[in-house]
Amino acid sequence: MDPAAEEARHLGLRFQRGFLAGRQLGAFPWPGMSSLPAELAGSNRYSRDRFIVSSLDAKNRPPPQHSPVDSCTPAPREAQTELTGEQQQLTHRGEDTTELEKKLKSSSDALLLLDILQKTILHPLCLKYPPSLKYRRCFISELIKKHESVATEPLDELYDVLADILNKEESTNCYKSYLLPTGDSVTLSETVAIISQGTTGLVTWDAALYLAEWAIENSAIFNNRTVLELGSGIGLTGIAICKTCNPKTYVFSDYHHCVLEQLRENIHLNGFVLESETENHTKMQSQSQRAEVMDLQGPKITVAELDWDSVAEEQLSELQADVVIAADVVYDPQITLSLIGVLQQLSISKTVGKPPEIYIAFTVRNPDTYHLFQTELDKVGIGWQVVPTHTKNLFLYDLHSNITLLKLLA
Repeated sequence: MDPAAEEARHLGLRFQRGFLAGRQLGAFPWPGMSSLPAELAGSNRYSRDRFIVSSLDAKNRPPPQHSPVDSCTPAPREAQTELTGEQQQLTHRGEDTTELEKKLKSSSDALLLLDILQKTILHPLCLKYPPSLKYRRCFISELIKKHESVATEPLDELYDVLADILNKEESTNCYKSYLLPTGDSVTLSETVAIISQGTTGLVTWDAALYLAEWAIENSAIFNNRTVLELGSGIGLTGIAICKTCNPKTYVFSDYHHCVLEQLRENIHLNGFVLESETENHTKMQSQSQRAEVMDLQGPKITVAELDWDSVAEEQLSELQADVVIAADVVYDPQITLSLIGVLQQLSISKTVGKPPEIYIAFTVRNPDTYHLFQTELDKVGIGWQVVPTHTKNLFLYDLHSNITLLKLLA
C-alpha cells in the first residue's frame, strides 16, 4: 500500500474508535485545539461526585432526590443537564496521539481527511446509529477547519455532510457504538444529558467499559455459566459479555423504571431476545424454525427489577448465579450499605455447590466511600482482593479515572 494511503488508513481507524463511541473531541489529535468550544475541547471541570442540577442561565435549583436503589450508577455532584456524554473523556488509556497530531497538522493530502470522514460520519454504523447531532456538527466543523487551513481545492464531501447535519433536529437521545475484537460491536441508545429522568443511569460510565474489557480478556470466567449483573444501567458490560464470552444465562438487573426500559431497548438493538419473548415467539414457529433459533439465540437473557432494600434471599437464590458482577455501584454511603446487604445474601444464596464468584468494578472518586465499602465487607465476613489490571485496551475512557476491580471472597 502507498505510504500516504497507509498513513490515512491508520489515522482514520484511530479516529473511528473514538468517534463511534461519541468520545469527546478533545481526545482527538486535532491541531489547534484551542479553537474548540470549552465543553468540547476537553474541559473536565465537572465532577461526577455531586448531584447539583443547574441550567445554563445559572438559575439554581435543589438537587433531585436519588433513590438509594436507583440505577446503581454514580450521582454527579456538579453536573449540568446540558452536559453530554461526549464531554466526559479527555485523555484515554493507551492513546498516544502526539505523532498522529503531527501527521494531521502537517499533511495537506485530501485523502487523509476523506478517509477520516469515511471511517467516522459516513461509517455504516454512524449512518444507522448516529452520535448526537451537536457532536457530529462539531466534528465535521473541525475537519473543514483542517481542510481550509491548507491551500487545497474544496472537498465537496465535507460541505455536503455539514449541510445534511445542519438540516437535522437535535434529539434528547443519541447512539454510541463500541467496537469489539471479534469485529462485532455494541451499540447503545443513550441520553444526551448525563442527568435525565432523575437518574444518571441512562449513560455509560467508565467503570462499565473497564469491566467489559476485563471480562473479554477473562472470558473463561463467564463461559457456559449463569451471570447476574447488579446495576446494569443501559447494558454496555452485559451486552459485551453476551457477545464475546458465551455465558449460558445472563441476568441484567436494575431498579429505575426508565433505566430498565432503555436497557431492554438496547438488548433488542443488539440482536438479542429476552427469554420471556423467546418462549412466546417459539410457540408460533415450526419445528425447523425453532431448531434454527436455538442454534443462533446465544445465552438466555432476562431483565430483573431488583430493589436492593427489599429483595428477598429466595429471589436471589432462584437465580442460581455462578458469577455476579457490577460496575460503578460504590459511590454513595447509603447505596453502599444497601449493596452490602445484597452481597451478603448472594454469598449464601447458592443452595447447591459453592457461592458465586463476585466482581465489583468502580471508580474511586471519594476515598472515604471506598474505605466504607471495604469496612462493611469486613463486618459481614466477606473478604476481598484487588484484581490486577488487564492488558488489552479495547475502549476509550479517562486515563485519570481511578478504577478498581475487586473480587469478593465469601
